[in-house]
Amino acid sequence: MTSETVIIGGGVIGLAIAIELKLRGASVTVLCRDFQAAATHAAAGMLAPDAEKIPNGAMRSLCWRSRALYPDWTRKLEELTGLNTGYRPCGILAPVFEEAGGDEGAGEQRSRGESLSPSSPAYWLNKEAIHQYQPGLGAEVIGGWWYPEDAQVDNTALAQVLWTAAESVGVELKDGITVEGFLQQQGQVVGVQTNAGIIRAAHYVLASGAWSNELLPVPVRPRKGQMLSVRIPEIAPELPLKRVLFGQDIYIVPRCDRLVIGATSEDVGFTPNNTPEGIQTLLQSAIRLYPQLKHYPIQEFWWGFRPATPDELPILGTSYCQNLTLATGHYRNGILLAPVTAALIADFILEQKSDPLLANFHYSRFQSKLSTSTPMLTHSANFSNGNHPAISPHSLLPTPHSPLIIAGKTFQSRLMTGTGKYRSIEEMQQSVTASDCQIVTVAVRRVQTKAPGHEGLAEALDWTKIWMLPNTAGCQTAEEAIRVARLGREMAKLLGQEDNNFIKLEVIPDLKYLLPDPIGTLQAAEQLVKEGFAVLPYINADPMLAKRLEEVGCATVMPLASPIGSGQGLKTTANIQIIIENAGVPVVVDAGIGSPSEAAQAMELGADALLINSAIALSPNPPAMARAMNLATVAGRLAYLAGRMPIKDYASPSSPLTGTITS
Repeated sequence: MTSETVIIGGGVIGLAIAIELKLRGASVTVLCRDFQAAATHAAAGMLAPDAEKIPNGAMRSLCWRSRALYPDWTRKLEELTGLNTGYRPCGILAPVFEEAGGDEGAGEQRSRGESLSPSSPAYWLNKEAIHQYQPGLGAEVIGGWWYPEDAQVDNTALAQVLWTAAESVGVELKDGITVEGFLQQQGQVVGVQTNAGIIRAAHYVLASGAWSNELLPVPVRPRKGQMLSVRIPEIAPELPLKRVLFGQDIYIVPRCDRLVIGATSEDVGFTPNNTPEGIQTLLQSAIRLYPQLKHYPIQEFWWGFRPATPDELPILGTSYCQNLTLATGHYRNGILLAPVTAALIADFILEQKSDPLLANFHYSRFQSKLSTSTPMLTHSANFSNGNHPAISPHSLLPTPHSPLIIAGKTFQSRLMTGTGKYRSIEEMQQSVTASDCQIVTVAVRRVQTKAPGHEGLAEALDWTKIWMLPNTAGCQTAEEAIRVARLGREMAKLLGQEDNNFIKLEVIPDLKYLLPDPIGTLQAAEQLVKEGFAVLPYINADPMLAKRLEEVGCATVMPLASPIGSGQGLKTTANIQIIIENAGVPVVVDAGIGSPSEAAQAMELGADALLINSAIALSPNPPAMARAMNLATVAGRLAYLAGRMPIKDYASPSSPLTGTITS
């Protein structure tokens, strides 16, 4: 199927964007894995930028703008559906305990010295005032803040209203659809692979919350929150709760027949279920804040996964693919930010209008400096035979054509190197620097097992400057390779590359010739692409296999020039040329290159990049050979771009025959 815009994610953010786009005339399809699992259902519905003390700056501006949109936005949704969203501009009360807030005098001093904004007032209530304003608070409450501009919405009702509104305006809603991966080509998304087949669109929006990292290497992690509700007794309580209470690590939200209590914040991945410890923590804090609820019957427990980013701010706007927009990572503020996110994303997609606020939430704030035009590594290796040439090879490259793009990530160097077979860690470090490479492959198993030559390898390189390419070396089956790939992704994260989903896939059961298993490689690649990896498969120079791997979503193909470590040079030239001619992804020649002349020859064929390890590591002077391979790679690329002269069967003089001097 084909749609104008496909939105991945059926929570409050995805549905809000879908409705906004549809109301502006777009054709929209929403792909939802499980509507009931969306974080929307696990929220409390507080619209509380003031109570949460969102810091000054872009995030506070974004939250205030969205809160201001809420009255008209919910009214529009209610008119479309005839349903109630439960929106209430009720204000939020934030009681303070003595150890948290000091004495009353300190609170009054703060009320004179701290002001959120003239447009978003906050009032300090002393002990007498707050207990009068909201009877029934715990005896330890010594005062608190009243935030009259904050509000609440019934999140469960809002979710249902959004779904119904989307249906009513003609959004195509597909529940039970699991997106397994993006199909990318030349900086564009050309489709999404799902459990129902490939779905194509002109534009795509990633709004899958805590699950976003399964599809793209964005630093969004699940932050689990446990919650519960207690039923308000039918006989009206003596001191009914009339205000949303926002306490220290606890909140209590009154609804018509119950109190919603939340929420824990746990970094436990997608671990499901409520726990006794989590619920006990919530109940203890809630009872301390509002003691009489200890007599209320427990109604329900639930949990959900907030999409958290390292700085707890959302990721909004463009991605590294021109037709893919990001709207994820809203963490605690997804409900609050739904209306403004919908408006900004619709403006951007339909009108190419980028609000100045969006720049503060761009995904690039988490990126390393790989995409800059300056080389990341300095020429600092110590050569036994003198210094490097003064000229930088990057200054020679035709800039418009020079970057290497793999899975949307941009690199200036087209030479990748490895970390094995060196005589020492120091020699490896010098060689990596001399090569001026930006991608270094690391054997996950050998690092994990501290194999000889790999002790301390993970700490030996500066991973803020070099992109790690974990590889599955040593794996003999697809199952082993998949398991090691997952370990490799975690290893990259532990070393600070949170968004690294690259894996060099090797499945090699043949221990004598080290030739890759084509069937096992294809099986492993299919699964790893589904899990969100950017797969770089090492293969025989088989054009049909290369095309099949590209079709399943691999980020590159890596045909061998000759067997690993053999130094035999280009023995598969004809097949590599066919692969290059037909490939829609980068072709990286891997294995067998033994000299710079062979490296240049591979690049002259039109290869996009080279991966060279043994030829450098086993040289008597590895840093010098690394530098030579760098220059050969650059020379070969320039020669390919320049174009070779025709080969003729006869001589053709360099100098003209006419106009010569005769005696």
